[in-house]
Amino acid sequence: MSKKKRDIPIPEIPIIETHFHLDMLKAMSREEIVDKTKTHNIEKMVTISTSPENLDEVISIAETFPQIYCTQGLHPHDGKEWNEDVKKHVVKNLTEKKEKIVAVGEIGLDYYYSKSPRDEQIKAFEEQLQIAIDFDLPVVIHTRDADEDTKAILKNFSPLLKRKGVVHSFTSGLELAQFALDEGFYLGFNGIITFKNAENVRDALRITPVERILLETDSPFLTPDPYRGVENAPYYLPFVAEKIAEVKNVSLETVLKQAYKNSVDLFHFK
Repeated sequence: MSKKKRDIPIPEIPIIETHFHLDMLKAMSREEIVDKTKTHNIEKMVTISTSPENLDEVISIAETFPQIYCTQGLHPHDGKEWNEDVKKHVVKNLTEKKEKIVAVGEIGLDYYYSKSPRDEQIKAFEEQLQIAIDFDLPVVIHTRDADEDTKAILKNFSPLLKRKGVVHSFTSGLELAQFALDEGFYLGFNGIITFKNAENVRDALRITPVERILLETDSPFLTPDPYRGVENAPYYLPFVAEKIAEVKNVSLETVLKQAYKNSVDLFHFK
């Protein structure tokens, strides 16, 4: 028997979606998705750059929809594509399109899939961290099965990153979680915390102060219960917020108000 899907809650307190991929959502048109997020009190959203192919596209999306902002950066899967031309393209966009760009990302290391050689991932990660330092922007970090190298690299760059950033979709170990928190980074949590087999992620959530939590979906991926199996979207964020409140043993109002403040403090929306 399939789990009954309850209606998506509509919170009274506005939510900021800090990490999703609008260019990858296919279930509805972009206009329909944005309209539906409005009805669920999603006030602002950050659509994330991942590859050379969507550096300009995410900017175009952000310029089309007033409530959407974007990032610039290459995902570690595309680390092998990082070169001087791509670097110049990112720098050019950060210089000329800075009104809607709020961070450098999604950057980092992914040794689980290893779609790019590790040395090329590391080079891309370090050079993009330096770009964030040069432009005084926060970073959006992806790390999977790469805790030690992520920590070692951040030890070198974190002191120079004035605005730090977020380790998004946090699934790493508690040691990296504590290191990131001690350095002043936020941790991003999404639908994974609703999964039965994700106790390790809930353990990381338990040690994360509410003042360091960001809400995200990473949609179209990681749809929270009870909607697993369908394409994820920002309007499922209330389920993430509810689960955070349950795990942290705080009120939903506390989670929503603090996460909103955290998002504004990090990204400096204009």
